[in-house]
Amino acid sequence: MPALPSRLGSGVNVEIFSDLVCPWCYLGRARFAAATERFAGDVTVTWRPFQLDPTAPAAAVPAAAHLADKFGGAERVAEAHERLRGLTAAEGLPYAPEDAWHVNTFDAHRVIALAGSAGVQDAVVGRLFRAQHAEGRDLGDAATLAELAAEAGLDAAAVRDLLAADEGAAELRRELDQARALGISGVPFFLFEGEWGVSGAQPTEVLEGALREVATHLAARP
Repeated sequence: MPALPSRLGSGVNVEIFSDLVCPWCYLGRARFAAATERFAGDVTVTWRPFQLDPTAPAAAVPAAAHLADKFGGAERVAEAHERLRGLTAAEGLPYAPEDAWHVNTFDAHRVIALAGSAGVQDAVVGRLFRAQHAEGRDLGDAATLAELAAEAGLDAAAVRDLLAADEGAAELRRELDQARALGISGVPFFLFEGEWGVSGAQPTEVLEGALREVATHLAARP
């Protein structure tokens, strides 16, 4: 899957609110990347944090058990996974939900913010998504986060230093509060130019259409 472009200062600006444990966000990233490939203009992407479960424990637990408790049994979860297996396969994404962990993503979001300042945000997001949904990695573990981020171009020592302290934590809490203040209650959520929103992992053609429509609005402005 191509990396999302991040050319600052031109084209359409898009903020993508997501959580790494969300398989629909994993799917949405792939579909949006495909939409940007079809779109004729430039796109600037900023990944914004959202936590589906801010009360999740620091120690990872098997996602299957957590989801069964949350959604009313293993059978319903298996049905959802089967649907997602087909959708992710259609986008060329590996998907192994049976290996996934339920984990608090607060520190992972801090790493994503650091990646933004280093110009490798989408690459880091993509690596963490794959680790969560295809490789059974624990995104609550600091050493794992440093290793994965380094594979995507972020300095591992900088990640370790970040996670050893509270750097970026207050700002992250503010961003999480801002997402809820905007009325965002589910992810992925695509916010175009701070004005137009698209909710959910919409088909590629819908996201492409949104990009074109927003670009038309921007071009018509004086």
